[in-house]
Amino acid sequence: MTAHVLTAYQWVLLAGCMSASLYAMVAAVAMPFFAARRGGRASVAAKASQLLPPFAKVGVSVLKPLCGAEPRLYENLRTFCDQRHEHFQLVLGVSSPDDPAIAVVRRLQAAYPLHDIELAIDTRVHGSNLKVSNLINMAERARHDVIVIADSDIAVEADYLDTVAAPLADPRVGVVTCLYVAQGVGGFWPRFGALFINEWFAPSVRVAHAAGSRRFGFGATLALRRATLERIGGFEALKNCLADDYWLAEHVRALGLRTVLSRVMVATDVIEPTFTALWQRETRWLRTIRSVNPLGFAFLFITFPTPWLLAGAWLTARLASGTFDGLHLWAAAASGVSTAAGFAARMLLHLRSARHERTFWRDLPLVPLRDILLAIQWLTGAFGSHVVWRGARVPVEASASSTQGASLRVMETSDGG
Repeated sequence: MTAHVLTAYQWVLLAGCMSASLYAMVAAVAMPFFAARRGGRASVAAKASQLLPPFAKVGVSVLKPLCGAEPRLYENLRTFCDQRHEHFQLVLGVSSPDDPAIAVVRRLQAAYPLHDIELAIDTRVHGSNLKVSNLINMAERARHDVIVIADSDIAVEADYLDTVAAPLADPRVGVVTCLYVAQGVGGFWPRFGALFINEWFAPSVRVAHAAGSRRFGFGATLALRRATLERIGGFEALKNCLADDYWLAEHVRALGLRTVLSRVMVATDVIEPTFTALWQRETRWLRTIRSVNPLGFAFLFITFPTPWLLAGAWLTARLASGTFDGLHLWAAAASGVSTAAGFAARMLLHLRSARHERTFWRDLPLVPLRDILLAIQWLTGAFGSHVVWRGARVPVEASASSTQGASLRVMETSDGG
């Protein structure tokens, strides 16, 4: 190295550190404080109802595919019974008559005898995605014009249905989806896994949304009109799809309809009790992202700030202790400022994600470990052709190819109609 030249690896580290710091700052600003995510919903729902009063009274069928008795299944299902919406139906489906979730549903029906709660027990299998197969069976029992699909581990507030259904009064809107706040249930690894959602996944979606992207759809909530679901070919169009939530929204977008990210953030449980179970879940998510958005996946390395910030701190020290020419002084200053700003932004993001002061300090030592593990999982997710979902090995690429073909057919049908 000459006195006036930075080496290639120093340029790479400097660019990576500055990019990761910029991302951390944007993510910290994009994410609301935890309390604000679950609060203020009444005003949002009230505003939506004032703008679109006729649609607030449209019936809603909520489809919740179940598989097993999760730790907080009853408590989560109860939140869907305590809705302010005037006309709604709950369809809870299982694919086996021996599923332990059946007893939970029976208990729910007994606790809410005046509610329209239907249990669908149907063993028919329609494709490789067993969740979608369950939805196909459940859809036959849905009676209302608005369909809401929500995962089994989701908990909501009382104005949830009013809020997510309201945007569908606009005929230009095709699907409404929600981000989610995670809470660990059952020990250290669930708590560690909640950081994956609260401090990486949700902020990355917020940043993409702020940049104008609408290519998403989350199983936490997918609300659409029955007519729209029929236009994309029903749930049958997703029966061999791994990322069924994403592809449902993508098929709707192929019709020329908009995706709306609701201001509501629902709650989800992280229950994986071991590192192995958590690793399988998170690498499945990353490989799924790779299958639907390869270019976006390739640039995810910028969204794991800690490894870059540690490299930036090392680079700053090395440049500051070396040759004192203009270029090296500029590089040392740029590296130092961006690293300091990145660390501050990462702490702010952790603060905004913390439920309260105690959890902020309790989980603070986990922040660098979480980011480093994410970087390792990203590298792992770049390879492999299968994921493990509920004990079954599901191919990634074949699923993506089949749904892309289905999406093209939806576009052709839409153009022809």
